Amino acid sequence: MEDLQKIISEIVPIDRDIMEETWKCWDSLAKPLRGLGWLEEALVQIAGIMGTTTPHPDKRATVIMGADNGVVAEGVTQTDSSVTIQVLENMGDGMSTACIMGKLAGCDSVPVNIGSLTDAKHPKIQNRVVRYGTGNIATGPAMTREECVRAIMTGVDVVRELKKDGYQLIVTGEMGIGNTTTSAACAAVLFDRDPEDVTGRGAGLSSEGLKRKVDAIRRAIAVNQPDKTDAIDVISKVGGLDIAGLVGCYLGAAHEHMPVLIDGFISAVSAYLAGMLCETAKEYMIATHDSTEPAAHMVLEQLGMKAPLQAGMHLGEGTGAIMGLALIDQAMNVYYHMVTWDGAHVEAYEHLK
Repeated sequence: MEDLQKIISEIVPIDRDIMEETWKCWDSLAKPLRGLGWLEEALVQIAGIMGTTTPHPDKRATVIMGADNGVVAEGVTQTDSSVTIQVLENMGDGMSTACIMGKLAGCDSVPVNIGSLTDAKHPKIQNRVVRYGTGNIATGPAMTREECVRAIMTGVDVVRELKKDGYQLIVTGEMGIGNTTTSAACAAVLFDRDPEDVTGRGAGLSSEGLKRKVDAIRRAIAVNQPDKTDAIDVISKVGGLDIAGLVGCYLGAAHEHMPVLIDGFISAVSAYLAGMLCETAKEYMIATHDSTEPAAHMVLEQLGMKAPLQAGMHLGEGTGAIMGLALIDQAMNVYYHMVTWDGAHVEAYEHLK
């Protein structure tokens, strides 16, 4: 816990002076002022994060935290837990959806086995197992508090190592059968909502399966009695190792002055939990898309963020955040190649009151 507290204590606000200078650069370009909306805002935030008015987050990685969840035993998923490690192996081969999308976006995939039921075999998968799957939250805690902290620090360490390897931007992703159940359980606790209000079908669950899922979450909350004011207590009792690892990714990115893109529901819940541990870490987070999972928009509202993409996506793995990279790349395209008012020989727009 001391290592985690040290990381948190060293996270500082992003550079507001750099952000102001970046806005001046945007406003000098020959186009309607603030006409690109979120694109301009995101690039200004990235400038403040990286500490330069000329940010180039060109080397980027999707960190995909993979873990299994004991709550699968309650019949809350369409497939069994064997799928988790198989998809991770596919990620090692670059065959998953996020990997394929990442290639077009110039974003490397970094699959991390933080808690699947078995070790991964593919050499491109990082085996950093904290424990082999979590407990069934419907009957007891997912993990111990110490295991949760270890999983968070694993995420921190992965991002810090990527920074040393020259990476400049992190996309958050996950893979874990049953993790929409654990994420919904966390959301129900954190926001005092009935499980039915925050629980969706995940990867194609039937109506009967959805009822089992909601019931499992209700039992998990009743059995474990998580403290909604204590992020680590919530994760360790009704969360998962992938969620804990993602929390670490957010904290690690903030510590290393790296922009970190929020993906969908699971990623957003993890971002909220990271913000509970360190409010300043939220300044390094960028929302990308609004998942169709029932509570996804709710979590973004609680984070005080708006996502630019409303594409009906709910696949996970980091796919929505990877799509967000296309918007960021277009922002940089205009920022670095658009002529100024002087160069365009056009009278500049003014900010009018």
